[in-house]
Amino acid sequence: MKIKTGISGSVLKWIAVITMAIDHMGAGFLESYVMNAWGGSPIGNTFAGRWNEILSVDQILRYIGRPAFPIFCFLLVQGFLHTRDVKKYAIRLGIFALISEIPFDLALHIRPFHWQNQNVFFTLLLGLLAIWFMQSRGGGLVVRVAGLLAGAGLAELFHTDYGAFGVALIVLLYLLRNKKAAQCILGAVCCAWELTAPLAFIPIWFYNGERGRQPRWFFYWFYPVHLLLYSMIGMFVLPAVVL
Repeated sequence: MKIKTGISGSVLKWIAVITMAIDHMGAGFLESYVMNAWGGSPIGNTFAGRWNEILSVDQILRYIGRPAFPIFCFLLVQGFLHTRDVKKYAIRLGIFALISEIPFDLALHIRPFHWQNQNVFFTLLLGLLAIWFMQSRGGGLVVRVAGLLAGAGLAELFHTDYGAFGVALIVLLYLLRNKKAAQCILGAVCCAWELTAPLAFIPIWFYNGERGRQPRWFFYWFYPVHLLLYSMIGMFVLPAVVL
């Protein structure tokens, strides 16, 4: 059997997961807790005089993490194209969106319920529903516009992570699924408002169409678990170590 060269879907997922974890280390642990929750407290005073260093580290972590979301959007489209049951796929995303919400709010907003911002699983779900609608209704121009507007509108209404942009990127990657060069170039252009996000399309370019070996459920569970871990470190471990 001939082995395809390039990057499998499994490798792409690992790249996305690792860069996302690095990004959330900045957004969750450093920004939410070190700089905000504990900024004016005795814990914050311990870091007095080192805020510029902390800000620099945070910026580096966020730059490293920016390619994660475009890769997840690309993988969602691939999952949609290859799944045997889109309904079950959507249900899985919905379940993990609900499971992830409290860890997301704790890590990014320092409270268990923050209604002004919902986790990225909701964005991915709305993107999936948008392209599913397009496929099921024939994919004409009116259908494409309706699917995009509905998904993007709901993302903004419910304040999901990345909002309308996230849904629009998923739709774009889906519509260009058979035009790899255009998919990567236009995808990179659309993500250029975040300095390093276009780098996501380098590994995407080398995607070989193979799923690769993937641990069952790991990538779903990683999102809420790592966010919960960061929040626990910020709330309990950091104060215990510093004070």
